[in-house]
Amino acid sequence: MTQEDAENVLREAGQAPDESFPLLDAAVACAVHEDPARDPRPALDLAKLGVERLSARLGSESPEEALAETLAGDLGMTGDLLTYDHPDNACVVAVAERRRGLPVALGVFYLHVARKCGLAVQGVDFPGHFLLRIETVEGPLALDPFSEGRVVLPSELTRRALHAGLTPNVADRLDRLMAPASDRAVLIRLQNNVFARATAAGDFGRAERAALRRALLDPLDHRPWLDVAAAREGQGALAGALQALAHASTLDGGAALAARAQRERVRLRLN
Repeated sequence: MTQEDAENVLREAGQAPDESFPLLDAAVACAVHEDPARDPRPALDLAKLGVERLSARLGSESPEEALAETLAGDLGMTGDLLTYDHPDNACVVAVAERRRGLPVALGVFYLHVARKCGLAVQGVDFPGHFLLRIETVEGPLALDPFSEGRVVLPSELTRRALHAGLTPNVADRLDRLMAPASDRAVLIRLQNNVFARATAAGDFGRAERAALRRALLDPLDHRPWLDVAAAREGQGALAGALQALAHASTLDGGAALAARAQRERVRLRLN
């Protein structure tokens, strides 16, 4: 798969409805778009193995136990505590090879494997730490893919929410804390993570690619184009930054004022 091929996959995913969003394929395309030398087979093979192992476990274990034992036990997938900020932790191909990564990158495999086996599992856009929601006969449970898929109790969810800065009246609302996120939102969160880390490191080329992937995944959202513009400006590509800002303005009239102000500032730098 070339970088152009990856962009085409992401463009098609961006046009897909949420209920048929191709999460794993789009995540693999993100990895190849970032580094065309990446071989997607480790991620695809690991996902296939996970489906086989989970299918075998579901006959004798509860869904939440089977899912955690498959991904964390059989496949050895866990959070990377020692090198948390390593770029590979946000790449699903590298995560498949290393069996370590960020919560949301690990969550891509949990979601794909669980769905293929008929489990009702969704991502949870929890503040500061991505979680999973699995439906069981006793009700929904929160799972932490970074901590080997362990169940997160309601009291712990509230504690984490308060620590993340949510107000007490929100932190006590489990229905809000465990609100499911779309697969598109899950993958966009992963690319936001890449963008933020790359920007902090001054790697504006990588930041631009991450922002562009977000734009392809959600083509009606103007905000990724503002980030594309900022990343291009960081590289000194001012004409490209102006093009991105103009595109942002055409997507959303609400963005026009901010985009115009940013565009004028960049335009003045060209003179």
